[in-house]
Amino acid sequence: MSEHAGHAEIVYWRRSLWNGARCVPVVLSLLPGELRAQDREGTVVFQGDPRKVDGRLTRLGTLLINVEGKRYALVGRGSDLSPAPTAEQHAAVSGCRPPSDVSGGAFDEILNGGAMARMRAWHTWLGGAGARLR
Repeated sequence: MSEHAGHAEIVYWRRSLWNGARCVPVVLSLLPGELRAQDREGTVVFQGDPRKVDGRLTRLGTLLINVEGKRYALVGRGSDLSPAPTAEQHAAVSGCRPPSDVSGGAFDEILNGGAMARMRAWHTWLGGAGARLR
């Protein structure tokens, strides 16, 4: 298991490529032997062993993963139409510090709020946890 196990962060599940309102916040958690995402209502969107996850990171910073046979598109930042994370979601990640090794460069920070760097970090952490990623 990677040194990055035990991490949780709010990312966005892009449920539609075109409708920004359907890009919703989820708490993405990587625990020993478990990858889990929970939506605004606390419902588990997906849960599985990270060693059974496969996927890839796109050039634009979308993490495309397959969990239990279903594909999910995760991004580091929602659209202007996306709902805000709930107080419960913020509370779920309140004890988690952002890692100091995540940097996306000036372009990513200025134009994207560091979203690409966050998803690149998730790609690395999942790979370290045994996911089959390209």
